[in-house]
Amino acid sequence: MKRKIGIVILTVLLIFCAAAGVRPIQSQAAGKSQSVTEEGVTITIETDKEKYRAGDEIHYTITIDNQREKWDIDKTSFTYSNTPGLEPVSPDSAPAEIPQILSGESYVINGTLAGDPEIFTGGGSLTLILIVAAVVVLAAAVLILVFCILRKKSGKEKKQGKEKDQKKGKGSGKGASALLLALVLAGSLLAHPGLPVQAAATESVTLRPYVQFTYAGQEVMIRIVLELPMRQQLQEIATEDRMTYQRVTCHDPSIFRDSDGTYYIFGSFLAAAKSENLYNWTSIDASFQNFFTEEVRNRIRAWNKDETAGNWNDYLWAPDVIYNPVLGKYCMYLSANGDDWKSNIVLLTADAAEGPYDYVGTIVYGGFTAEDYGETDAPQVTGESEIPERYVTNGIENKKWGDKWPNCIDPCVFYDEDGNLWMSYGSWSGGIFMLELDENTGLRDYGVTYATDDHSDAYFGKKIAGGWYVSGEASYIQKIGDYYYLFISYGNLEAAGGYNVRVFRSEKPDGEYVDLLGNSALYDKYEFNYNQSVGVRLFGGYKWRVFLSGLVAQGHNSAFVDEDGRAYMVFHTRTDNGTEGHYVKVHQLFTTKEGWIVAAPYQTTGEALKEGGVTAAEVAGDYEVILHDLNIDYAHLETKTPEFITLTEDGKVTGAYEGTWALEEGTSYITLTLDGKTYSGVTLAMDIEFSTIQTQVFTAVGLDDQLTLWGSRSVE
Repeated sequence: MKRKIGIVILTVLLIFCAAAGVRPIQSQAAGKSQSVTEEGVTITIETDKEKYRAGDEIHYTITIDNQREKWDIDKTSFTYSNTPGLEPVSPDSAPAEIPQILSGESYVINGTLAGDPEIFTGGGSLTLILIVAAVVVLAAAVLILVFCILRKKSGKEKKQGKEKDQKKGKGSGKGASALLLALVLAGSLLAHPGLPVQAAATESVTLRPYVQFTYAGQEVMIRIVLELPMRQQLQEIATEDRMTYQRVTCHDPSIFRDSDGTYYIFGSFLAAAKSENLYNWTSIDASFQNFFTEEVRNRIRAWNKDETAGNWNDYLWAPDVIYNPVLGKYCMYLSANGDDWKSNIVLLTADAAEGPYDYVGTIVYGGFTAEDYGETDAPQVTGESEIPERYVTNGIENKKWGDKWPNCIDPCVFYDEDGNLWMSYGSWSGGIFMLELDENTGLRDYGVTYATDDHSDAYFGKKIAGGWYVSGEASYIQKIGDYYYLFISYGNLEAAGGYNVRVFRSEKPDGEYVDLLGNSALYDKYEFNYNQSVGVRLFGGYKWRVFLSGLVAQGHNSAFVDEDGRAYMVFHTRTDNGTEGHYVKVHQLFTTKEGWIVAAPYQTTGEALKEGGVTAAEVAGDYEVILHDLNIDYAHLETKTPEFITLTEDGKVTGAYEGTWALEEGTSYITLTLDGKTYSGVTLAMDIEFSTIQTQVFTAVGLDDQLTLWGSRSVE
């Protein structure tokens, strides 16, 4: 009898709990978890339960796992955007700050939330009602059990025999069934009390990461907005391994190697410096400028009038020096800039590279009008005593000179392989033009004539690049190997101006110059070309891990081939430190097996390709790589920083890029296929910049997209 009564009571309790949502005490199921990964950083939010009753505390963790190689997360704070009504249980129970998290480390935040009873209105009342109902049911069951026991113990019950026991049993069963039905009905009413429950609000903002779970029967979320300031780890260089360079400031540096092996650079405003090794430079500004007499200064300035110039040399830009063996003189070709395109390029000569220089004459004049046309050599060249109409239609008076004609600045003078003397010049506006010079005088060769058409003019010569105000200045032409290479700087020269060097090549000194993809250096309409894929860009803004500041706005370069056959480029660079300060750098140049120019990834210190080539074992290892993407935010001084790959000895590439690599036997040529794109270049050993530590590097250009790629094997 006791057993039957116990079973009935237990059944009643189970049915009631099922109807009312009450569960027997049991082990809690695992909580909910959600992870998001970005740039090697994984953020996971996890709760201790999957479902919570109203009034429960929600214990959660936020784990920030920084697996981005050699990148640290700086200290920062973040914000929560949780479902309304989920509130911290105390002022400090929802932490929103993280400390610095180093690469390879994690940080865990523990927090506690609870639901606001006023938001989750059904939840708190429901819990209380369920508790009261459970107590009532339990009390009723106890009373029934006591009553039955007392009846069994009475003397009358003992004498009634089996029949009465059966009748009592039937009666007791009937009573239990009635109570059971009443409890089920009561449970149904308690489970659906008909009380209004407020729905959880949502926001139409994509927030990451988040985790979703159930609270008081409602779907809710913990969500955060976490912006991680990340900093790439600097590469530590031991004191004994450090190397410093004697830098100089020389804007628009033009390189010249004297017969005694001394290297000179000459730049705008008549800055100058010299070196014995291309990385330690000594300024000679003062002595060089003092060699210019007042008479020479006045003769240079006779044509142009630059009202903005403060000092006498402020309007003198980008000189180029060569030695003319016929004249037995050092020849300086110097641009004197003026307002309204009234600029000219003059020739000065000296018996020594450092001067003093004497004025010889003007090569080409710009910005002339009907009034001063006769003061130039244009009548002699064109054969017309009056200014031709084309220089009026596109003239100074109507501000259209630059639509067709060049600003006569930035000369580059060179000998071709046949001993002919050439000069490229010009800037933006009408483009870059080319003139043949007379080797016997160093001045214009008046025996050479030019057509007048879209890409040529009888006076200004042949146009080889730019035009229509497309950016492009500082042309420099150098024969390296089988080709003449045209270097030209796109963009504005300021730190945030997007300055960068582009390269085209030709089999002839006066073109046509094209890039790896076959694009011409010429433009027939205006285009914004700062980040355009025309011309092989040798590099953009970048920052190796040994640099304290990134390098930006590298440009206005010169180039030369030394006596040992090694080629170099010389350029000025600014930094991302927020100033317009600049200094000179020299990088060695190499040609790929396809005949395209690539620049070494570090400042030159005398490195050379290995004779007989390299082996896979010498090259394999972990590398830091910089891919010089065109789409760079130069206006905000963006610099490309290293990513990390591994070159295995069996020719595989893993890491930030996946693919293969191979060497050409007996050479230093290397080919890499990364994420389906092929890069061709060379590999060699170099000193890591600012150190005496040598490592293997590679420099390559994309055969599919002409993007340049640098790699440096890790030494840590």
